[in-house]
Amino acid sequence: MTETLFTLTFAVAAPFWALMILLPRWSWTARIISSPLIVLPVVVIYAVLVIPAFDVVLPAVAAPSLDGVRELLGTFDGAAAGWAHMIAFDLFVGRWAWLDSRERGVPALVMAPVLVVTILLGPLGLAAYLAVRSRWVPSPGAADAEPRRLG
Repeated sequence: MTETLFTLTFAVAAPFWALMILLPRWSWTARIISSPLIVLPVVVIYAVLVIPAFDVVLPAVAAPSLDGVRELLGTFDGAAAGWAHMIAFDLFVGRWAWLDSRERGVPALVMAPVLVVTILLGPLGLAAYLAVRSRWVPSPGAADAEPRRLG
């Protein structure tokens, strides 16, 4: 079951990434991605993995040590839960970046590689977006407005 949940984790997140990267101007993309509930399927997988092991997980995260985290993530269930944790947060960050980029008028061709980096290397994708976003200022009704680039 753990391997199935591991495989399912990215599979349930991938359609949302595809919408943001491949269909950023489709009206349904904005409707779907505007909901923070898009991360819920991954959160459910995470809960299915973590809740039964709560007695082991809570001490490892309440008073973390490198050995404790290594031990926790060194199991199949721990690795699958860690993966679900990363996928959920990467998707949430990607969603925020995509929505913010629409408000700022950041071109979809600029955002596509940023979102790919976010999928693959979460925090580096966030850093890339923070660098990109500083070049555009939000404009009123910006989701469909022309980009306004700074300097």
